[in-house]
Amino acid sequence: MELDSIECVSSTDGMDEDEIHHHNLHHPHPHHGHHQFSSSKPHNGINNTNNANTINNTVGPTAIAPATGVHELLECPVCTNSMYPPIHQCHNGHTLCSTCKARVHNRCPTCRQELGDIRCLALEKVAESLELPCKYYNLGCPEIFPYYSKLKHEGVCNFRPYNCPYAGSECSVVGDIPFLVAHLRDDHKVDMHTGFTFNHRYVKSNPREVENATWMLTVFHCFGQYFCLHFEAFQLGMAPVYMAFLRFMGDETEARNYSYSLEVGANGRKLIWEGTPRSIRDSHRKVRDSHDGLIIQRNMALFFSGGDRKELKLRVTGRIWKEQQNPESGVCIPNLCS
Repeated sequence: MELDSIECVSSTDGMDEDEIHHHNLHHPHPHHGHHQFSSSKPHNGINNTNNANTINNTVGPTAIAPATGVHELLECPVCTNSMYPPIHQCHNGHTLCSTCKARVHNRCPTCRQELGDIRCLALEKVAESLELPCKYYNLGCPEIFPYYSKLKHEGVCNFRPYNCPYAGSECSVVGDIPFLVAHLRDDHKVDMHTGFTFNHRYVKSNPREVENATWMLTVFHCFGQYFCLHFEAFQLGMAPVYMAFLRFMGDETEARNYSYSLEVGANGRKLIWEGTPRSIRDSHRKVRDSHDGLIIQRNMALFFSGGDRKELKLRVTGRIWKEQQNPESGVCIPNLCS
């Protein structure tokens, strides 16, 4: 969405307010070819030997490497993914997965002979007897699974890379948190702030032009963690609304250790939202569509803006705190020390 002008004023932890002018918040999609984690579908782990800023959490010399020979037998020659029943074969014994069988028009991709409907039961039995490490073993996952349980684990493995949390474009970059922080700063030109409080002012000259588009992403660093503050305009049914919410750059279990509040108001009125930040494992769209954040109807937003209601001027303030478990009472108490 093209914006006439957006002004963001941010102050954190007693710092002086910075003036940040955004004439067009939709930065051009960066070229990610030079990045280690530029593939949206990593295959059997991620090669991280050439980038010092990527995953450093690798296993030591006692790590168990995949059974390479058998693992290669179970690799589909078309999509290179691991094969699961039904595994098909041609008359000459060449195998491929059931998904790719439909794509090759019943012709063996190796010898070009007709495939037919022959199952490779022997290879399916071999797979059933295997125990293999998670494909993210080189990123630190120590788990070993039966072959047919491995895929399910890998879909939720805590060591799997994170997707880029930038919502202004379809960015396919993946990586660990330090890598993505640098990527957001250098490639998406996202504003970075240190501190657990924030004070933003959003200005738009024509608030009646609302499209489904992201306005602003700001990254905050506090408590040794990174948080993404989103602010945007979109259509909720037939009505345009503005929404602000926070995402945690880490897993959901870690995100539950933190809480945040958002506040917007003027002219004697105030809206307050308090909740737990969502993990960036949940996509930006999933969080937005679940309405898990501070939602401001357009009429209320214009009321907060004051004046002749022809210009949007919203000031959103907030803070982040860490919940501490009281070992005696079992009650969570807030900790505001950064």
